[in-house]
Amino acid sequence: MASSSSSTSGVTERRGIPGAQFVEDVQTYLTQSGLDVGSALAFLQERLQQYKLVEMKLLAQQRDLQAKIPDIEKCLDVVATLQAKKGTGEELIADFEVSEGIYSRARVEETDCVCLWLGANVMLEYSLEEATGLLQKNLDNARASLEVLVADLQFLRDQVTITQVTIARVYNWDVHQRRIQQAAATSAQD
Repeated sequence: MASSSSSTSGVTERRGIPGAQFVEDVQTYLTQSGLDVGSALAFLQERLQQYKLVEMKLLAQQRDLQAKIPDIEKCLDVVATLQAKKGTGEELIADFEVSEGIYSRARVEETDCVCLWLGANVMLEYSLEEATGLLQKNLDNARASLEVLVADLQFLRDQVTITQVTIARVYNWDVHQRRIQQAAATSAQD
C-alpha cells in the first residue's frame, strides 16, 4: 500500500528538468530522506537556485526565438514578392537594412534565385522555390521550438512554486516543533 504522507507532482522530469516533490507530511519527508531540517532546507534552496538558472537559460532561448521568427517571416515575404514580380517586367525597388539603423534603397532585377545566410559566415544561393521551402521549414521549426520552450517554462514555474511551498512547509514545521519543545520544557520546569 502506498504512503500518502508525501506525493510527487505527477511528472518526475521534463526534458532534463527534475520534478519537485510536494511534501504533505514534513516529518515523514525528513525521515524518508534522512535529512535534518537544516539539510533539507539547504537542499531545497539549492534546487530552487538550479531552477532559477534553468529559467534564465530558457528565457534567453525564448527571446532569441521570438526575435528570429519575425526575421524569417520577413525573408519569406521578400521571396514571395520576388516570385510575384517574376515575369511581370515590373521594377522592384526595395529599402534594406545595411547595418543597425542604416538603410539603403536598391533596384532589384528579376531573378530566379536568392542568397540566404545559413550562419557561421555561410551564404548559399537557392532558387526561389527552394528558398521558400527552406525558410518555411525554418519558420515551422522555430515556432515548434518556441511552443516547447513555453511548455518547459510553465513546467519549470510549477516546480519553482512547489519547491517554494515545500521550503515554507519545512520551515514552518520546524518553527512549530521548536514551540512544542519549548512548551514541554517550560511545563517540565513548572
